[in-house]
Amino acid sequence: MDLNVVILAAGKGTRMKSTLPKVLQPLAKKPLLSHVLEISYDLKATNVVVVYGHGGEAVQSVVEKLHSEHTIAWVEQAEQLGTGHAVKVALPELTAGTQTLILYGDVPLVTEQTLRSFIESTDEEGCGLLTVQLDNPKGYGRIIRNSDNQVEAIVEEKDATDLQRQITEANTGIMLVNTALLQKWLPTLGNSNSQGEYYLTDIVKMARDEHISVQASIVQDPMEVEGVNDKVQLSQLERRYQKKQAENLMRNGAILADASRIDIRGDVAIGEDTFVDVNAVLEGRVRIGKNCQIGPNCTIINSSIGDNSVIHANTVIQDSSLGDTAEIGPFARIRPGTVTESRVKIGNFVETKKSHIDEGSKVNHLTYVGDAEIGKGVNIGAGTITCNYDGVNKHKTVIGDKAFIGSNTSLVAPLNIGEGATIGAGSTVSKDAKENALTVTRAKQITLSDWQRPVKKT
Repeated sequence: MDLNVVILAAGKGTRMKSTLPKVLQPLAKKPLLSHVLEISYDLKATNVVVVYGHGGEAVQSVVEKLHSEHTIAWVEQAEQLGTGHAVKVALPELTAGTQTLILYGDVPLVTEQTLRSFIESTDEEGCGLLTVQLDNPKGYGRIIRNSDNQVEAIVEEKDATDLQRQITEANTGIMLVNTALLQKWLPTLGNSNSQGEYYLTDIVKMARDEHISVQASIVQDPMEVEGVNDKVQLSQLERRYQKKQAENLMRNGAILADASRIDIRGDVAIGEDTFVDVNAVLEGRVRIGKNCQIGPNCTIINSSIGDNSVIHANTVIQDSSLGDTAEIGPFARIRPGTVTESRVKIGNFVETKKSHIDEGSKVNHLTYVGDAEIGKGVNIGAGTITCNYDGVNKHKTVIGDKAFIGSNTSLVAPLNIGEGATIGAGSTVSKDAKENALTVTRAKQITLSDWQRPVKKT
């Protein structure tokens, strides 16, 4: 059956104390709303409607860039008159003959598994509620059940009696309703309550009055339905999210030095028996092979690392692909467009960018390699730079197999270094170097025996 998803995302979020709209606040470096949209797509929703309000232009701009492959229907709730009113303004965008799932842009941790189970257990012609058992349900609407344990109504806390406030089963706000029933009921909602708002929860009583099925499913993990109202709650959900991601990695064979000191900010997969030391940040799409060692304080962004590789401490790898048995760092910066084959070594304080480094080559320390094609078995000495930028355009350096580049060498691109060539230390090479030959550019060394070292004046 087709599925509408309506995401309520109009709140200002005053308690966030931020100029950023609440649904754009970051969790794992993604807007809260993005997490909810991703769940909607995982559920194969055929129609996704976002009800926006405060900061609408910013919300649309940011979210559409992040989810450009999907179509989102945007509906403005110009006045925040309650959840019932918010869903009502979305009615024209809903596909008829379906169910409509109502989610919240500031409730980011609900899982696909929970929602699928909820959908499967709800009568397609009726109404479903996702509820939660809380030791302290202060602020939540209470679930009112009859003597047969059937849901009769939801009472908001401000409208509840003292006895009703003692109920520990609370409303999460997440509902699944036959779309035709929403189209029938929402235009008739009233606002005779302490808030003067149109409560979506009032449709439960309407359903019972018409003898329509109302089913309540209790969520197993209360954190899944926890909302974000301030930055303290945002921090709590961030830690919970990170804990869950770390546990998933460990269940799939990764070894984490400290599961509380790793940040997963995207789609991350780590092979069996790979060890990740503390304070790693893994962002975007990251693939790390088996039996690797990731040192402390490393940042890996949208990159892949082959099996049996060692990434030493304080290394940054971004938009790159590293082959098997790589050894990188410490303090290396692997910039976008770097591709290495197997057994490549890139040492401390080396920076690479938009370069291909073939099997068994070494760039050991204090070197910059940019816009370069480096062959197999090449050794590049300390202090070498590829001078790839002339102030206007970038140029390429090509180094043949088994070439040896001496320390403190400047390779002025465009340039070709032949296979097996040797470049003497301290050279500035601006013309192609022949294969299997020594190329050296160096001023003649002289010694002045009668030279007087300067003396400090008194």
